[in-house]
Amino acid sequence: ASSGEVIPGGIAKGLTGSLLMVIIASLVSIPLGLMTGVYLYENGTKRYASFIRSLTEILQGVPSIILGIIAYLWVVKNITRGYSALAGSTALTIMMLPLIIRSTEETMKMMPVTIREAAFALGTPYYKMIIKVLIPVSFSGLATGVLLALSRILGETAPLMLTALGSPSVSLDLTRPVSAVPLLIWDFYNDPNMVNLVWSASLFLMVFVLSMNLLSRSIASKHKYI
Repeated sequence: ASSGEVIPGGIAKGLTGSLLMVIIASLVSIPLGLMTGVYLYENGTKRYASFIRSLTEILQGVPSIILGIIAYLWVVKNITRGYSALAGSTALTIMMLPLIIRSTEETMKMMPVTIREAAFALGTPYYKMIIKVLIPVSFSGLATGVLLALSRILGETAPLMLTALGSPSVSLDLTRPVSAVPLLIWDFYNDPNMVNLVWSASLFLMVFVLSMNLLSRSIASKHKYI
């Protein structure tokens, strides 16, 4: 970098890597988290629901570095046989799931019971009540929970150091190592030639996360029930 060489990929490698892993993690954790949250709400006193709720609370309190180790032992060692975007996505998925599950259950609890009763009174089948009534009415709260979960994982570094590792160039291969914006910040900090880029990368990450938090607050404030 000191001789004027172009850094392969630049910050683009971090942006594409972060987006790739977040998208993959979202495709898994959002549907699974919403379905699990609805299940806990509908079956709150059953044994399996209590077990899942306890497991969710435990996962929510586990340090992110431990989740990175789990993804390392599970994916890096046994599936991809090396650091990869898939392993990073797995770690982020495990982080997102408890956040989405808890926010979904709490959102459902805040809904007026009369909405469910009205749907059943009109002869709506149980599954249609969930898909056509429960989820659409609570969409604002559900979207807020998802956005907050995304904000949480966007800045994670420790689990990605054990799973995605980082890459010197742009990569969209799930089976290969990729970079991410938090990993770039760490790399820039440790390289005397690129230490000034720490501020620009950090500013981008802060603005992005702040925007998602403001968006979640804006969505939540427009809903009259939650």
